[in-house]
Amino acid sequence: MKGVILAGGLATRLRPLTWVTNKHLLPVYNKPMIYYPLEAMARAEVKEVLLTSSSDHSGDFETLLKSGEEFGLQLFYAVQENPKGGIAEAIMLAEEFAQGERIVVILGDNIFNFDLRSAREKFEKRGEGAMVFGVRMPTESKQYGVIEIDSSGKVISIEEKPEKPKSDIAQTGIYMYDETVFDKIKNLSPSARGEIEVTDLNNIFVKEGTAICELIDWWIDAGTSHDELLRANNLVYEKVKAGEL
Repeated sequence: MKGVILAGGLATRLRPLTWVTNKHLLPVYNKPMIYYPLEAMARAEVKEVLLTSSSDHSGDFETLLKSGEEFGLQLFYAVQENPKGGIAEAIMLAEEFAQGERIVVILGDNIFNFDLRSAREKFEKRGEGAMVFGVRMPTESKQYGVIEIDSSGKVISIEEKPEKPKSDIAQTGIYMYDETVFDKIKNLSPSARGEIEVTDLNNIFVKEGTAICELIDWWIDAGTSHDELLRANNLVYEKVKAGEL
């Protein structure tokens, strides 16, 4: 299995912090935000990782991360020319890199401490499909994609920011896909906001009946607002001091 970390976008909600740098290079407590998904890949024993970013900051990532040796990884880089293209379009950049293998995708502003290795092993034993990762957020799930599952963990539906959520499980930016993912992306059309949406991609697997959900204990999307960035810093500080991160 190969890894893909998505670190592009305009990050307009974090301006003025992001006028001069990519949001994934901003600090979260004692290290750059991008370190957290890289460390998650290393813990999952995914050795080859493609990092996608926008053209104006791709060189900054290479200067900071180099070949990935510090993390025990072999890093590759790709540029998403259209910063408004969406998550699924960015995943498409990994088609040649994947070379027919399955992929694990992590959004670069996702911070968590869940060990993906066991989930990876579980996913690799399956013959096909996708694994989406969710976290229970009883009061906040409707701010994200909301995952509805049955008792076995099979995904019944995923709705993007619904008014009336069918569950309290928020979709995180962590996904595992089989080798059919790229053909599925090619059949997607842009949404009303002009993006190739990852929820639309995941719902193709849902309709096929091949999507399952893995629940994680805690997670924070550090790149959505100044408040969330501050909360991420405070939470990581607490986790580090408690020896939990």
